[in-house]
Amino acid sequence: MFQRCLDDRMYKQAIGIALETRRLDMFEKTILESNDVSGLLAYSLKLCMSLMQNKKFRNEVLRVLVKLYMNLEKPDFINVCQCLIFLDDPQAVSDILEKLVKEDNLLMAYQICFDLYESASQQFLSSVIQNLRTVGTPIPSVPGSTNTGTVSTSDKDSDAMETDEKPGSSPAGKPEAKDEPKDQNAKMIKILSGEMAIELHLQFLIRNNNTDLMILKNTKDAVRNSVCHTATVIANSFMHTGTTSDQFLRENLEWLARATNWAKFTATASLGVIHKGHEKEALQLMATYLPKDTSPGSAYQEGGGLYALGLIHANHGGEIIDYLLGQLKNASNDIVRHGGALGLGLAALGTARQDVYDLLKSNLYQDDAVTGEAAGLALGLVMLGSKSAQAIEDMVGYAQETQHEKILRGLAVGIAMVMYGRMEEADALIESLCRDKDPILRRSGMYTVGMAYCGSGNNKAIRRLLHVAVSSFLFA
Repeated sequence: MFQRCLDDRMYKQAIGIALETRRLDMFEKTILESNDVSGLLAYSLKLCMSLMQNKKFRNEVLRVLVKLYMNLEKPDFINVCQCLIFLDDPQAVSDILEKLVKEDNLLMAYQICFDLYESASQQFLSSVIQNLRTVGTPIPSVPGSTNTGTVSTSDKDSDAMETDEKPGSSPAGKPEAKDEPKDQNAKMIKILSGEMAIELHLQFLIRNNNTDLMILKNTKDAVRNSVCHTATVIANSFMHTGTTSDQFLRENLEWLARATNWAKFTATASLGVIHKGHEKEALQLMATYLPKDTSPGSAYQEGGGLYALGLIHANHGGEIIDYLLGQLKNASNDIVRHGGALGLGLAALGTARQDVYDLLKSNLYQDDAVTGEAAGLALGLVMLGSKSAQAIEDMVGYAQETQHEKILRGLAVGIAMVMYGRMEEADALIESLCRDKDPILRRSGMYTVGMAYCGSGNNKAIRRLLHVAVSSFLFA
């Protein structure tokens, strides 16, 4: 059948059969024998990411695709790096970036950095940045040279000393080759850290803000009750996400002041959505609402302020993570801790940082319903997609012990987040949760199905969810 497909030039059908039968040798042979290798590689990558329902086999296919992309006459580094993101191989990505810099292919290196920031997790990006900071300085290619690696530490130091001694030795109009890699690495790190993309995105949203405030005014005037008050505040934040425009709130301060308790918490937190990405001045913007040592204010306002900081820095925590860690450690009020935990979870999204995890876990173990609910959610945010056995053990174990339904609800979502994108690797946990005697943990099993198979189109997962949707026993 394979040979007939190849003889008839039906390469896509041959690839489909090869993937269905898990014949990676025929998969590779089909691509190499075709008259459009690049087109078939793109087709195979699309199939792999949209239809493949087994993570382990998908990773094997991605490894083959990486090899084929790298063996092209002009290697397709952009698609290679996309494959490496799914393979969770930051070291290989760092090596490619270093190679591109060494070959003076800077535009490609910068484009890959932008793509990585859009696609990869904070943990992955941190690893790439760390590798770029520690690798040996790439050396400029010399005609006839066979050296394709990096210079040793001693050579690097020697080069640095020569640069210091002869700052003006390069010909006019040509920058020194030895200085360039450091600058190029710094630029790549700036792109990977998100500074450039976030700033450009922020300026774009500010310039193109065309929201109609009359919609909000009419909504505000139409129904006057507390539920609609909060809904209008949230709608305003969604309409002005990232635009930094709080005009509607400033024009309706008296109306806004009606918010009390958790409504005040939500109203304050909504500023984080409006100022999303406005990171350089975040502390200054939110200073009025953040906890102070001298004159403690409203706990709902301070908790909302910490939550807002997390929303501003969502998935791009950086230095604000340490600030939120400090605030959460020092907080004595459960509502402030609630906001601090949510903010910390958002800022440290997907980083799997141990110090953040430990602090959130200690807040969870205080067995306070308000703090514990947020801590359970935040643990899932921090460990997003990590499949950490320790995190699952801690969270499921505590969920089975606690008497607080609020904590259970937070943990139910948090547990599912830990298994984000893990597909069949989450099956054992799903089975365990679905057999639990607690209905909220059984619900967590369903959340875990959704998170683990998110975007996969997995038929088995869909059948399971549909079966539960029409069965009344699960949450009885």
